[in-house]
Amino acid sequence: MVDRPLPSVIDNRRAVQRVLLITLALNLAVVALKATVGWMTGSLSLLADALHSVTDSANNVLGLATNRLANPRPDRDHPYGHQKFEAIGALGIAAFLGIACFEILKSSVERIISGGNPVTMSATALWIMLLVLGINIFVATYERRVGLALNSKILVADAHHTMSDIWTTIVVIAGLIGVWQGLTWLDIALAFPVALLVFKSGWTVLRDNLPWLVDEMAIAPEAIHKQVMQVPGVVNCHSIASRGLLGRQVFIDMHLVVQPTDIRAAHTVTEAVEDRLEELYGPARITIHLEPREYTEEAITY
Repeated sequence: MVDRPLPSVIDNRRAVQRVLLITLALNLAVVALKATVGWMTGSLSLLADALHSVTDSANNVLGLATNRLANPRPDRDHPYGHQKFEAIGALGIAAFLGIACFEILKSSVERIISGGNPVTMSATALWIMLLVLGINIFVATYERRVGLALNSKILVADAHHTMSDIWTTIVVIAGLIGVWQGLTWLDIALAFPVALLVFKSGWTVLRDNLPWLVDEMAIAPEAIHKQVMQVPGVVNCHSIASRGLLGRQVFIDMHLVVQPTDIRAAHTVTEAVEDRLEELYGPARITIHLEPREYTEEAITY
């Protein structure tokens, strides 16, 4: 069995925390700017957008908490490591997005039914919103780039969320320009696509993280079988299973039949198999069950 988590994987946690702290500060600035402009103008879509940005900040706090728990090193109570905490944090982000979507829709319907104060617009408000848009673009690009480089699900998920905030802000700015030109109904009408963008972002995060939590297959058993059969001394392998996340940590189990009959030579073959799989799919923890030379099995997986 191979258990060699890369030192860089552990160091990545500190880098992820640093990125989350930077984006938290920027997201709090965005919330303050949107809330100020929303209060000044009375824009429903802008106040809803500010609510969306509140979830950005909450996501950063959640990410900091889960990243601190998502230690790749195993311990007595968690012999397979703690990395699923990060996926749980990403699901928390999806939940925040669902709440934001509901609040946007509820506020829009209430405005349609009961009406409200007219929206007022100024050039200053539009310039502030353009500044907010620039901050959001920087945050999303920065988080996604670093998240992909570090293989951090929490950063990539948060970047998805911030990307939805970019589109939301663009829609809101378009609505505010329309209100400035006298199209007051645009403020409410554009609040609905804002909700749809938020929902889509939440669904993407949910879809990307559930397979990891439910131990969905990480590597096709046929691909593992093909690689193992190329190792000298291997006769057959079957009952292949894998789970985890490629590039982060995968777990591979299999039954193996080898040509040598003495335990030392058979062990040498299994180590060659482990080294090959570690090179291709690592970091990996590989468990191999040796079977007698005469054993035959047609099915390569369950």
